[in-house]
Amino acid sequence: MTIVELIRAFGRDLPVGIVITEAALEPPGPIITYVNPAFGKLVGRDPDEIVGLSPRFMQGRETRRATLDIFHHALKMGERFHGYLTNYRGDGTRYRAEIDCRPIRNVRGEIEGFISFEREVIRRIGRPIANIAGRYEDASASNDQLGNALRALGIFVA
Repeated sequence: MTIVELIRAFGRDLPVGIVITEAALEPPGPIITYVNPAFGKLVGRDPDEIVGLSPRFMQGRETRRATLDIFHHALKMGERFHGYLTNYRGDGTRYRAEIDCRPIRNVRGEIEGFISFEREVIRRIGRPIANIAGRYEDASASNDQLGNALRALGIFVA
């Protein structure tokens, strides 16, 4: 079983949005090959409509070009990207997304695609800011055990 097959099998019920793309970064890529239902809910679109698109469909007026450039550079270098973007849902409403994106490598170490874990975050109020990650908290509460497992793997930890 490949990592992608494993993600498809277990990602279906996760409360965190999961996106898998092909490796090509230049337009029209990267092309989305898989999203879980939580990602469809996050962006307000049916998951079947999202497969075949580029993640650029979520970008809009307030999506920061500088952050997109950092994101692109990290992926081009085969590195992880962890950061925050303003994205847009299918109905045009904006939301703040925390994105943790990593390359998927084959046994030869070649990048075959990227996997991104995404969730909506909101700005914290009344708390000191130690770093950029300290500015935001998850927009929805969840009691799932898998959230702890994702944190143990370093997902959403800068």
